[in-house]
Amino acid sequence: MYIAQQVAFLITLTVAGILVRRRVLFIRNNIRLGKANVINDRHGERLKNMLLVAFGQKKMFKRPVAAVLHFFIYAGFLIINLEVLEFIIDGFFGTHRIFASFLGPLYPWMMNFFEALAVAVMLACLVFLLRRFVIRIPRFWSSEMTTWPRLDAALILTTEIVLMWAILFMNASDQLLQQVNEHYVSTGTLYFSSMLMPLLESLTPGSLLILERFCWWFHIIGILGFSVYITYSKHLHIFLAFPNTYYARLEPKGQINNMPVVTREVRSMLGLEAAAPQAPSEPGRFGAKDINDLQWNSLMAAYSCTECGRCTSECPANLSGKKLSPRKIMMDVRDRMEDVGKSMASGGPGIADGKFLLGDYITKEEINACTSCNACVEACPVMISPLDIIIEMRRYVAMEESGSPAQWNSMFQNIETNFAPWKFPSSDRFKWASENS
Repeated sequence: MYIAQQVAFLITLTVAGILVRRRVLFIRNNIRLGKANVINDRHGERLKNMLLVAFGQKKMFKRPVAAVLHFFIYAGFLIINLEVLEFIIDGFFGTHRIFASFLGPLYPWMMNFFEALAVAVMLACLVFLLRRFVIRIPRFWSSEMTTWPRLDAALILTTEIVLMWAILFMNASDQLLQQVNEHYVSTGTLYFSSMLMPLLESLTPGSLLILERFCWWFHIIGILGFSVYITYSKHLHIFLAFPNTYYARLEPKGQINNMPVVTREVRSMLGLEAAAPQAPSEPGRFGAKDINDLQWNSLMAAYSCTECGRCTSECPANLSGKKLSPRKIMMDVRDRMEDVGKSMASGGPGIADGKFLLGDYITKEEINACTSCNACVEACPVMISPLDIIIEMRRYVAMEESGSPAQWNSMFQNIETNFAPWKFPSSDRFKWASENS
């Protein structure tokens, strides 16, 4: 019997591993569609950001209620997985609660702590479901939050609750089996699961064994299924938040990076830089029209997006009724990567499918509504910058298509000729002072 379970476990684990590996490689290849961008500076500061923001959840606590609830789920995910490690070892070797013999009296204390976390996770998930689908907080019901994003959140929260119940019922049936089956080592009294024992006392030992094994298999298959599912879900941020915070921009938020090729040309025209001794290479596309024009870390950020909507809820353009939603920008970038990746995987044209990120996914109206205020960047709990993507697309529209709004083109011309946004020469700039003296 135990050998059959070990074989079934190994098959299940192998299948899950193959599916996860295939999906991870798919995502990696999609991110590699972006432009090269070497980021190897200020390692200490980057590591600090990763530890404080990704691991320590620092930016979450700007909204304390949601932060505490999210912390319960986050801590449960990290700590309860120690019990899953025991599941995996037991599955490999056909043992049962192998850690109990090593930890001795510490084992019941740890199991009670795990159960307390499981209950906290269930309560947090229940509150999040109520916030989304009963209270209906507006940022969870924006236009970009279509059927799939809402279903994704509901599936994850519901699955978490069911998996936690499975742990409690497994432990409750286990405690009853300890009284009649020597294979079931003593765990001591487990407070929360023991509250379920009266519901199971009428079951025969055979029925208890079936229930305990069912809950064990349900939980391990649920965990492995979850590991596959999150690679298709917004919950991929559980893992990608760490590299995303490490590689996030460290420059001041108001600093917009110039294009080096344009900067060199302007400095050369102004006599501030010697002309290159040989003809420069083609600068390539100015700005971004599609995902391959964006840097790889911007593409990784799209996969790191939690779809929490904090960026959109803080965006002044969105609050004033404009079409711009920073969350939608990140979701659209991810959708474009997925479409291109699937096309390439099936032998299709890939990036040359006749569609573009700008126009087919994101409109000019959206990017023109952005005020470049960085509110979205400040609000993001994992340090994503939708503004970087918006600016690159606006650069393309302005420099490649000359398609900026008429008012903007007038301002650009004034800056070029008068070195100021206003339509009067720089020599007249201080006339207002003399006229009012």
